[in-house]
Amino acid sequence: MRIFHNLNVNWMGMRKTFYIVSLVLFLIGMLNVVFRGLVFGIDFKGGSEIVLQFEKPVDVAKIRNDLANIGLGAVEVRTFGAETGILVRTELQEIPKEIYPKVVERIRENINKIMPGVPYQIVDSTINSITVEFTNPDTTNTMIAELFAQGFQTGKVSEELDNKQMLVRVGIADWIKEVLREKVKDNPFQVVKEDRVGPKIGEELKRDAVLAVLLSLVVILIYLGFRFKFIFAVGAVTALFHDVLITVGLYAVLYGVIPGLNLEIDLPVVAAFLTLVGYSINDTVIVFDRIRENMKIHKTMPLEELINKSINQTMSRTIITGFTTLLAVFVLFILGGDVLRAFSFTLLFGIIIGTYSSIFVASALVLDYAQKAKKKVQFS
Repeated sequence: MRIFHNLNVNWMGMRKTFYIVSLVLFLIGMLNVVFRGLVFGIDFKGGSEIVLQFEKPVDVAKIRNDLANIGLGAVEVRTFGAETGILVRTELQEIPKEIYPKVVERIRENINKIMPGVPYQIVDSTINSITVEFTNPDTTNTMIAELFAQGFQTGKVSEELDNKQMLVRVGIADWIKEVLREKVKDNPFQVVKEDRVGPKIGEELKRDAVLAVLLSLVVILIYLGFRFKFIFAVGAVTALFHDVLITVGLYAVLYGVIPGLNLEIDLPVVAAFLTLVGYSINDTVIVFDRIRENMKIHKTMPLEELINKSINQTMSRTIITGFTTLLAVFVLFILGGDVLRAFSFTLLFGIIIGTYSSIFVASALVLDYAQKAKKKVQFS
């Protein structure tokens, strides 16, 4: 399918204008990164995350208000999947000391509800758990099962048959669950997932994410250097840096400015950047392939005219592929919920900027290099 017939646009004649456009976008983004900074998710800065699945649709705004003043500082609440799921995040990894006694008291209350008057004592207590001892193993086993059914993380201290001690975890997720059970009594829920990321792991993930993006660019540089000429590889990888850095800068620009686009950088966003790199290089390689084919056919044609001809010939394919991909990503952006918003937004903007750079950055850099070096680019 072709939507442009006999397209004849002098794209390379406009390249200096688009160099300026790219430079302005890059500077705006980088200045915002430097002075406003990027906001990272708990994958990179550490924290706790809990996913809850309610039986009925849940009012996220009400949940947000319910969790606003429970002693955990800034708590982030988002929809997760359908209207019955929510995702709760906090930067804390351990429950605050002032909240700890409240959680222990909730555990005591539940023990007394399950077996009123049962004798027990707390024999050990740490910031993450308490150890409760009952008078006999049967009571201990029953209590472990009942509390576990209510959502507490319980277990035996020992696998011995005469074990009388029960270990109960005391964490941020337990406090959140207890608060919501009291605040949202008419809408029972289950805990789907609980994650806790320490700051050291977060730093390692951040380092690995940067290395993953950089290594992918280096491998692309080497591959294109073999497949085309080295200058083509440099032009393509420069365009990829252009795409990634402008998209990163957009995160810093939009945060706190547009409601609904206060996006954090987390592991799914890194996956989106790697996808963006793959998509953008595919577009660039299509144009480069056509340039190489035309060089073999039109050996005396000036390079600028030849690049324009190649871009015009591939423009229909570029627009159709980009538009259809954008449609799918746009649906994901609208209907994917808060959890997938950053991922889909990165792809949405990345596809646009990647298509732009394939035409006005990668090919234009090859042309400028050839003109300044006064070298004839040709393939055997």
